[in-house]
Amino acid sequence: MTAALSIGVAAAAGTEVAARVAAAAEAAGMHALWVNDTPGHDALEALGAAAAETERLVLATGVLPIDRRTPDEIIGGAARLPADRLVLGIGSGQIRAGAVDSVTDAAAALRSRTEARVVVGALGPKMRRAGATESDGLLLSWLTPEIAADQARHAHELASTAHVALYVRTAADPAATAVLDEEARRYAGYPAYAANFARLGIEAANTVIRPAVLRDRIAAYRAAADEVVLRAITASGSLAEHLRFIDAVAEASA
Repeated sequence: MTAALSIGVAAAAGTEVAARVAAAAEAAGMHALWVNDTPGHDALEALGAAAAETERLVLATGVLPIDRRTPDEIIGGAARLPADRLVLGIGSGQIRAGAVDSVTDAAAALRSRTEARVVVGALGPKMRRAGATESDGLLLSWLTPEIAADQARHAHELASTAHVALYVRTAADPAATAVLDEEARRYAGYPAYAANFARLGIEAANTVIRPAVLRDRIAAYRAAADEVVLRAITASGSLAEHLRFIDAVAEASA
């Protein structure tokens, strides 16, 4: 397969950056803009700004944690967005006991009350199974191309229509390499991610894309899933750096 290619940004980048990046991504032929929801910053608000500047670009959240964003709140925030272009990515957040059931219930609530597609951010096999069978698909992250391909294949065996998107932290500029390395170290220190890395026998640093191998690694990841979301890692997070990122990705994936 050759996956659709998308870009991911943080809600903390702000609505102006989201809007300008979305317009540039659409012009470059990218499939979607995914926005990370972080405390104090609303991914749905950022997508609202992006929607106003685009016509066909898919608008997605990666992901809305249900421990602090209820289905009612999510539906209210999504009401102003074009449902035919919207993907609601949800995850368990800090829920530990009963996380799979909680996410499954939230996915069911959202699917029954909105026309938007719903995907589940998943690490472990139980959450991946729930996402494949009880929602419209999965959002995977922090995987090598080989493991991503195995997990996507299994999801498709469970549900042939499941859409498997894959987040890959990516730096296109050598000046952003230190930020990329710090991002990998940070996630490697989170207990849930550390356990997943240990279970899979991989290092976080081996699941990212660096500038020197941009073309080859993008191609490898695009062979592994239905959609690859290049989470843009830049030196300072400026708009200009994000726009250069899109240019570099367009050249590398041409």
